[in-house]
Amino acid sequence: MPTKPLVIDRLTGWHVLAALLAGAVGVAVTWNAWQEIYMFATRDEEASHIFLVIPVALYMIWVRRMRLRHCRPSGTIIGPMMVLVGWWLSYYGFNFGKTYFYDIGALIVVLGCMFSVLGKQALFRFFPAVAVLVFLAPIPGTIRQAIALPLQSQTAKIAQTLLDIMGVQTELSGNQLSINHVPVTIVEACNGMRMVFPLFLITYAFSFGLPLRNAVRYFVLLMSPFTAIICNVLRTLPLIWLYGNGSRTMADRFHDYSGWLMLPIAFCLLLAVIRLLEWLMLPVKRYTLASQ
Repeated sequence: MPTKPLVIDRLTGWHVLAALLAGAVGVAVTWNAWQEIYMFATRDEEASHIFLVIPVALYMIWVRRMRLRHCRPSGTIIGPMMVLVGWWLSYYGFNFGKTYFYDIGALIVVLGCMFSVLGKQALFRFFPAVAVLVFLAPIPGTIRQAIALPLQSQTAKIAQTLLDIMGVQTELSGNQLSINHVPVTIVEACNGMRMVFPLFLITYAFSFGLPLRNAVRYFVLLMSPFTAIICNVLRTLPLIWLYGNGSRTMADRFHDYSGWLMLPIAFCLLLAVIRLLEWLMLPVKRYTLASQ
């Protein structure tokens, strides 16, 4: 007697492959928007964090990979609905000059193509990896300035105070510090926007990459502005000294490479916070991510 084949009620490697192919079709359809995103990432230093988004999303997927066995290819209607919403956002952004809506619409179209195969359970179980993808779209200038200006102002005040404590005479005027009669603007020495979004991505990966309680995750995310200020100050102090006492070439070179050095430092700071909470015997972790 012929046996009846078993019914596959969960996602398999073939589903993932089909979703990647569907996503590639979505990228091809919205290719102009992706070219624009790549142009922003390569030409605008304040948008360089875009290159970190995909690695962070892949890390979020990797630590939750065991969830695939609990996902069923059902509720795929959510995919076409996302495609329609994304297409409308792209249409609106293109015709009314709203670049952010144009780019985020292209992203939603690609995600809609993929979840047309994977279904709604994959979306909900891997939502942290999906949510971080919104940072692929370049942040509007008004929002960037609203974040950068307060960060630069606080960095200037803290840097000036610490330099005075260390015996380095400086004068603060707005966001400009003068050392050895050489004016150094905080925007020139250490633009906060070049660090705040990369540091937020590291904070996001840290909080959702470990099996932390939700309250601890939100606490870590709320700490991201303070982490950005601390790293900004650590980077600014030697930069100001180099601009005032060393060659400008050396200072510019340190400026270019020191920003990425702050990312592992920020990770270590967050790890120290978790270790401190554990030392205080506060409930931090709940269970292993693989068994969620």
